[in-house]
Amino acid sequence: MTSMDAAVLHGVNDLRVESVPAPDRPGPDDVLIAIRTVGLCGSDVHYWHEGRIGPYVVTNPIILGHECAGEVVEVGEQVRHLRAGDRVAIEPGVPCRHCRYCVTGRYNLCREMRFFATPPIDGALAQLVAHPADLSFKLPDSMTYEEGAMLEPLSVGIYACRRAGVQPGKSVLILGVGPVGLLCLLAAQAAGATQIFAIDVKDDRLTTAVELGATGAFRADDSGVHDALRAVTNGEGPDIVLECSGAPPAVRQSVDLVRPGGTVVWVGMGPESFEFPTLTIGIKELEVKGLFRYAHTWPTAIDLIASGRIDVKPLVTHRFPLIEVVQAFELTRTGAEGTIKAVVTLPA
Repeated sequence: MTSMDAAVLHGVNDLRVESVPAPDRPGPDDVLIAIRTVGLCGSDVHYWHEGRIGPYVVTNPIILGHECAGEVVEVGEQVRHLRAGDRVAIEPGVPCRHCRYCVTGRYNLCREMRFFATPPIDGALAQLVAHPADLSFKLPDSMTYEEGAMLEPLSVGIYACRRAGVQPGKSVLILGVGPVGLLCLLAAQAAGATQIFAIDVKDDRLTTAVELGATGAFRADDSGVHDALRAVTNGEGPDIVLECSGAPPAVRQSVDLVRPGGTVVWVGMGPESFEFPTLTIGIKELEVKGLFRYAHTWPTAIDLIASGRIDVKPLVTHRFPLIEVVQAFELTRTGAEGTIKAVVTLPA
């Protein structure tokens, strides 16, 4: 194949399905993968609708998409653990492997990271991608391509729970239960959290959170939410808050609602800066942690889904062929009622 179809972003609100050059044969340690399913992420929509996320700016045409799974069609000469026909999920970030962050296990912080659909690196909304074999994880026969694509956002939830120290006996509050917030909820359940609460501005998302096992759910604009949370957490507030919206009011609320001595992890990405009550952090002796993507999560995510401890299938609510990718982006942007995760499917 010398050319292939791909979803290429040319500028703000200018996403086109067009023919582009296909990747060459894989390098010695790489595999060539025919993409079958790609989940749409809020970051994809940001690039499409805004043209940038923080310092990452779309200046040249770029293929979007990074939540992906597909079929190996060719392997490099040094690859031993995969072969043509294997079904794989792709960890979409390729670190340098040599810097201090890579060699100490925090490769998600690598300054030379090449991450799918982060300018100027092309993503996975294409028929073929070449990728390192050790970042291409074989799927169990029981797992679908859709579940494989969901490993990427689930990895965010798993890593957030690790950063927060979620374990049996802990109470967890999740601010913002969109797709990532709901996956944080499922990851917190799997980690043994005793109580899990959800806050959002949308009633349908709160309903979904309860259906997935949340202990309780509250409207973000409910003036009594602070007292309500204290009432169900021995008068203290939750041990851990995972802030998944990135919205400034929710970020501020995260330090207000967590108990003294508790932990807050900021999962969602919002504006670069805004006014913030830093004094509260000191007075309450809080641990406040940032989070950037994930590290060493794919095997855990595969095991959790394959074992049945986490079921991501209910989160995939809409499916589109590649030719309708703009409609998929628009649905993800508007978040119409009942929308959780839209995926784009590519034919075999």
